[in-house]
Amino acid sequence: MPAFPLNAFLASLPWVVAGLMVLLALTFAVAVRQSRHSVIDTVWGLGFVVVAAISWLLSAGHGDDGRRLLLLGLVAVWGIRLALHIGLRSRGGHEDPRYVDMLSSAPGSRNVYALRKVYLPQGVILFFVSLTVQVGMFSTGSVGWLAWPGVLLWIVGFVFETVGDWQLGQFKADPARRGTVLNTGLWRYTRHPNYFGDAAVWTGLFLIAADSWPGVLTVLSPVLMIWLLAGKSGKPLAEKAMSARPGYQEYVESTSGFLPLPPRRPGGRQPGGQQAGGR
Repeated sequence: MPAFPLNAFLASLPWVVAGLMVLLALTFAVAVRQSRHSVIDTVWGLGFVVVAAISWLLSAGHGDDGRRLLLLGLVAVWGIRLALHIGLRSRGGHEDPRYVDMLSSAPGSRNVYALRKVYLPQGVILFFVSLTVQVGMFSTGSVGWLAWPGVLLWIVGFVFETVGDWQLGQFKADPARRGTVLNTGLWRYTRHPNYFGDAAVWTGLFLIAADSWPGVLTVLSPVLMIWLLAGKSGKPLAEKAMSARPGYQEYVESTSGFLPLPPRRPGGRQPGGQQAGGR
């Protein structure tokens, strides 16, 4: 197996950074014009697509063509779907309450504060998480057996995320369910099927990259994504916003917090029988 093309990989990094900077600068300009910095949530998935596309172009003639195409396709499908979902969900809306709270205490210019506290950190995180894809694009070994469990895990994650988002959208569209808690469908087995799906997708991408040296060295990339989803900005913030909703504590007691598991029976009652709702 040919050696990993380290020089070509290192030469690609400034281009990846430049691509992300252009994308985030355009996003910032749109956000300032609309007075709504939550537009960056829509661009989150597209940022990974930009990284994958740049790495795919620059790894031509260096990395294995099968792995390169596989990574590009999976990242593009995931990132574009996520961007469309968030974009359609938030079109014509107001600023996300999370950003309102954050920017309400901004010292000086709110836009400059947002640039430092939102855009710069997200750009750094996006670059670090995507290292799995960047390294995988330049890996020279042909696609082996470890990549296929990675593809399977990606499919599981994509289904959980897509179906979970669809079920939540259908739930929110019903005015009769406003103020209640969604505890049916995939939401019966995990309180966060969309976040679990994201975690599975990026673990799957890591396995595809780890199939050939030195992809295994990027293990901290999916670890960071999972930590953000389960322990930092995903699950904790969502549950904090839902904590005062009637029936939510019972839902917490009966339903797994992250990994899909059979529902428990709090107080001897079968969960899911009284309320159905969503975030």
